[in-house]
Amino acid sequence: MAQYVDIHARGPVVELGPGTGAITSALIEHGIEQKRLVLVEYNPGFCALLRDRYPQARVVQGDAYTLRDTLWNVLSVPATAIVSGLPLVTKPMPMRLRLVRDAFAALTPGAPFVQFTYSVVPPIPKSLPGVSAEASERIWMNLPPARVWVYRKR
Repeated sequence: MAQYVDIHARGPVVELGPGTGAITSALIEHGIEQKRLVLVEYNPGFCALLRDRYPQARVVQGDAYTLRDTLWNVLSVPATAIVSGLPLVTKPMPMRLRLVRDAFAALTPGAPFVQFTYSVVPPIPKSLPGVSAEASERIWMNLPPARVWVYRKR
């Protein structure tokens, strides 16, 4: 997931649902500075853990599924990427579409919305008007096998 994030961009990188920080660590190892990270986590216990593990990152306790409200006073400039480990396929399609709409509103034009999924089908339809979608190869070493989808607003 981290490879889809531009390490040379200067804006914030938002991670949705970081949990204990597995993807967060991968982003940092990829070269994203902690101070660029905005970690949106619902669980207060995970928020405390993330603040300890990533003291330079901005941890926001909030609901990613109401992203516009959660980020409205957090970002001073558009994000250069949003990386999501949220279990999107467990949510109704209108909720997923609202999330991706709000994500694109928070992103620099053309910046990626990167979504991890175990699902065989895309978590967001590939046919959204004005949006390009690409998928990684299925990662068979992951159990269960997983895939990364990258969406960009054109």
